[in-house]
Amino acid sequence: QAQLLESGGGLVQAGGSLRLSCAASGRTFSSGTMGWFRQTPGKEREFVAGSRPGGMTYADSVKGRFTISRDNAKNTLYLQMNSLKPEDTAVYYCAATRRGLIVSTVRRSTEYDYWGQGTQVTVSS
Repeated sequence: QAQLLESGGGLVQAGGSLRLSCAASGRTFSSGTMGWFRQTPGKEREFVAGSRPGGMTYADSVKGRFTISRDNAKNTLYLQMNSLKPEDTAVYYCAATRRGLIVSTVRRSTEYDYWGQGTQVTVSS
């Protein structure tokens, strides 16, 4: 059974940067899809970015500010977050599936089989 462990969250001022990491163990996802979602109280989990066999996909709200990357040798996913805004405040979750998702499905949380426990990101104004 795979486990995903996020790290790197914290408190940062608006305009600052954070780098999230997600270390996978138990299974490899080098040919599959890994992604980042976020959630705030009372709202549904929201897609942020995905790394799939065909390339990277971003939510419009983070495009140009966030960069997703992965190190398959380390079985680790990253999310570099720059120019952070207060509206980026959320719990960020790492997700993975061994299937190669496509553009039309990478944004769907139901397509992912494994989830981390989440890491809090708070951006102060």
